[in-house]
Amino acid sequence: MDQRPRRAWYLAGAIVAVVFFSYCVIGLLHVLESEPTFWRLILGLLGTGSLLTIQLLYFSRPSSRLQSPFSYAMLGAQALLGYLPLLPFGQAWINMPGFLAGSVLLVLPRPHAWSVFAAIVASMAGVQAALNGAPLDICYTAIGAALSGISVFLLTGLARSVVELHTARTELAKGAVAEERLTFARNLHDLLGLSLSSIAFKGELTNRLVTKDPCLAKLELAEITEISRRALADVRSVARGYQERSLEQECRAALSVLTASDVDVRLDADPVDLPVRVRTVLAAVLHEGVTNVLRHSGVQRCDIVLRQAEKMVTIDVANDGVMPGPGPDDMDGRDTTAEIEDLSAQVTELGGTLLARKEAGGGFRLSADIPLTAERPDRRGKRHHRGSSERSTELTGGLAHTLLVTVLSGFCLAAVIHLLYLTETMWHIALSIACLGALLALQLSYFSRPTAELRSRRGYALLLVQAGLVYLPLIELGGNWVSLPGMLAGSALLVLRPAAGWTVFALVVISVAAVRGGFTTAPEDIPFNVLATVNTGLLVFGLSWLTRVANELDASRQRLAEVAVAEERLRFARDLHDLLGLSLSAIALKTELADRLLLADPRRAAAEVAEILALSRHALTDVRSVAGGYQELSLDQESRSAETALIAADVQVRVTVQTRDLPVRVGTVLAVVLREGVTNVLRHSKVEQCEIAVRHEAGTVSLEIVNDGVHDPSGDPGSSTPRSGGGSGIRNLSERVAALGGELSAEPEPDGHFRLRAVVPA
Repeated sequence: MDQRPRRAWYLAGAIVAVVFFSYCVIGLLHVLESEPTFWRLILGLLGTGSLLTIQLLYFSRPSSRLQSPFSYAMLGAQALLGYLPLLPFGQAWINMPGFLAGSVLLVLPRPHAWSVFAAIVASMAGVQAALNGAPLDICYTAIGAALSGISVFLLTGLARSVVELHTARTELAKGAVAEERLTFARNLHDLLGLSLSSIAFKGELTNRLVTKDPCLAKLELAEITEISRRALADVRSVARGYQERSLEQECRAALSVLTASDVDVRLDADPVDLPVRVRTVLAAVLHEGVTNVLRHSGVQRCDIVLRQAEKMVTIDVANDGVMPGPGPDDMDGRDTTAEIEDLSAQVTELGGTLLARKEAGGGFRLSADIPLTAERPDRRGKRHHRGSSERSTELTGGLAHTLLVTVLSGFCLAAVIHLLYLTETMWHIALSIACLGALLALQLSYFSRPTAELRSRRGYALLLVQAGLVYLPLIELGGNWVSLPGMLAGSALLVLRPAAGWTVFALVVISVAAVRGGFTTAPEDIPFNVLATVNTGLLVFGLSWLTRVANELDASRQRLAEVAVAEERLRFARDLHDLLGLSLSAIALKTELADRLLLADPRRAAAEVAEILALSRHALTDVRSVAGGYQELSLDQESRSAETALIAADVQVRVTVQTRDLPVRVGTVLAVVLREGVTNVLRHSKVEQCEIAVRHEAGTVSLEIVNDGVHDPSGDPGSSTPRSGGGSGIRNLSERVAALGGELSAEPEPDGHFRLRAVVPA
């Protein structure tokens, strides 16, 4: 739990403890007032102490399982402690079953809880009727029992909700990260899948042309180089979390790759000016259609049609191939593959429809219709869990606000009933009701409103108005003064800074004691009035403040989710850099090498093209690995790939790998370090010699990469150690190694070499 929820829970716990303690002290004072004997004191202490212990140490503890057999047992104990002492104490114990009334709202299922709550309140009215039968007493007792129960429920429930809301917003952030992972997976597939597939197809074509037509093979190699560079740009685009796909470029790329694959392609596209989001989704549909042609179909002909008619844009990709194995079925025209489902979600998000179906003649068609003016519909299907959580939170907040209004209105009603005990003067009654009504309206419309800006000039001015409504009637009412100074005390805590707020709170309580001391001849009345003011003030502050906290926590969940998504973007950027950088760089280097060897040594050029094919397939595996959020790399395989890539770059390399069986996580991290180090050698250094060594050393395993190149500090992540604020690549590796309890260093040697070293526990 972070600091803010922790402070909220501590303060809520303190308010709950003081209010419940005050309830018990008032009950104990009533017991002693009626007959102050030693045994009544002992029994009263046992009864109130047991009720307070159950309420504070069990029902108010966030870790307690409220819907459990033990909770029902505690309810039974509270029922005994609430009702049995009525036999010896009578009227003095009349308010103590309020704890039971509040607890049943916490424990019992909602439909039954309110029925039992109403039965408890009615039972207290019945007990009061049996004791003296006075209508005012019966109403006062029923209202007091209801207010006590609701206050117990609200204070305990809202204090617990601080922890529950923190848990809920954490889950929401995880959900947002999961959605972002799906988005990245889709973007990786859309952006890199076709590029890497194109490299593989063009590599196979080049391999056939090396000896038959070297000039045409040279052109194909140039295209492979261009595609690999574009793929690197796509990696950076996805790593930044944003891409705007060019529909025009996608059409040209589709035409080029299908023609190179000996497919008779017809492209009929209107030059339409489309919104960025629509253009990007249409490009993705085209991309997926062409990818299916290349990957899944024995295709001889492919027709691509792009049309805009009125307020609708349509794209249609049809081919005459037969989809092997599991594929689109005819039911609802939907495709069951994950790629089509993801694409369908993108189209649906824009209010459009996607169809993927087999044609009657044996072909396959992928088409999308997207309205150009449609609003983006609510993504209820995709975010059902989040929507349910938010609705649940809103219901909880609405219930809390309704009960807050009920409690404050009940305070005013109880004050009016108390006034009827003191006077029958209609002017005094009318004045008191008017002031109490104004106090209630001011409290609900401003001080207890969750969205009100309390610490402002308006807040200070209204606090003075509230003070006037509390104290000015004293001039006319004198000893008949009945008001709610606790509202002023609670509002002061809400509006003023803590030191000033608690000072005003204390002054209000002292003023009540002074006023009552000046008008009453019964000194025992003063403690009741003081405790009632403290309780009212803390309830007003606690319920208003906790409701505000609940709303603020709810509003902050989206921001926390955005932070979690940002962290996930950084992780993806790191993994893309670590996993795909070397493969794509090696492809570019090998195409250049093959281009140089094409005429001089066709056999070796063919071998390099075969390596390009292997690297492209390796890169496709990495795309799936990153998209799935998990990758397990082989250190041995990575060392062989690194050696091949360095040799292709004309670097003299010596690799020494002395490893026993390593934990999967350790091997993967060291493989990533090796990949990053070799990538930096290929990209940033003028290297002639490189040495790679992996060794076990006294319970640890170390990886060293040493080269004789001169690094460019402006662009090389390895130009400084991680501690001195080097580039993001080395910093990311340092974090990974540190997570295993290891250490990473990257620094130049005095002899001009550069050393990257990672040591982790084996």
